[in-house]
Amino acid sequence: MRAQGGAGAAVERVWRQALGDPRRALEHGLSPTDFQTLLLAVARARASAVTPARLTRRWAEDAFVQPAASDPRAVWKTEARLWELLPPSFAGVDLSPLTPLGTCSAVAPVDQNQVVTTVRGSEVVSDPTNVLAIEAARRRRDAPSEPVDLAACHRVVRAQRFNGPGLLQHFRLFALVSSGRDRGSGSTEAGMLIEHIGFWARAIGELLPDRQAVIEFSAFDSPVLLERFHDTVVPALDPLPGTVVIEERPERQRARGYYSAGAVCLTAGDGSDRVEIGDGGFTTWTAQLTADAKECCLISCVSTERLTEIL
Repeated sequence: MRAQGGAGAAVERVWRQALGDPRRALEHGLSPTDFQTLLLAVARARASAVTPARLTRRWAEDAFVQPAASDPRAVWKTEARLWELLPPSFAGVDLSPLTPLGTCSAVAPVDQNQVVTTVRGSEVVSDPTNVLAIEAARRRRDAPSEPVDLAACHRVVRAQRFNGPGLLQHFRLFALVSSGRDRGSGSTEAGMLIEHIGFWARAIGELLPDRQAVIEFSAFDSPVLLERFHDTVVPALDPLPGTVVIEERPERQRARGYYSAGAVCLTAGDGSDRVEIGDGGFTTWTAQLTADAKECCLISCVSTERLTEIL
């Protein structure tokens, strides 16, 4: 394969280097620039072989590229109301579709195979909370005394296969990330839970006034957090709007290790129609990104398409 134009000599040089020890060159031997040059040359050659018929077939069969079935006008209306209800302490962030390579796997136990990696040393955003955590860590370093609350609404792409009719590899999430200094005795965590749960309770209570909604809380081996949940968080949220209730789920095992001190789960509907619309919990992400073990981080998000479906 030969490249065209002025980049041809550079591509030929990289090919010669790669062919000497292909595995070592591709995994570690090539510099990031040379590796990108090689991948771009390969992508260019493969793209040149694509025919209109093959493109049409791929469009119909590939879950990564098929349009979502949801009505964007209805979803955007839901998202607009979420932005209107969001407390002013949360700064809105309009994320890029791309984020640096390793955004998820570097701070969370996520396999890179579950992420769509690009040939330019980046990856497609698969979870806005990971990206917001990076931005929160940057803002915390610039102003260590100030807590940071961020929000974003973004269409994400995930590489793991989802089983079920109409399920695609991309969907929209409205996400919150809060980061601040741990003041001890669970007070920082309690304040974050009040902000996040309070927002979701208000939003769901307004958007789903005739449907039961449950916000579940689980403490993971953290007696202090559990104590603050009962003596600080629950009283601060009383009374809850509409048909929203809070329930404790001490038996939860899902996402232990991904979340640290505790997690929340948001469900809506009655009986067999009850569906999960969101999730969240405490993570160590901003602590890792700032190299400060005293940094506390809470994330939460809701699928706006799923929320809109049950309105």
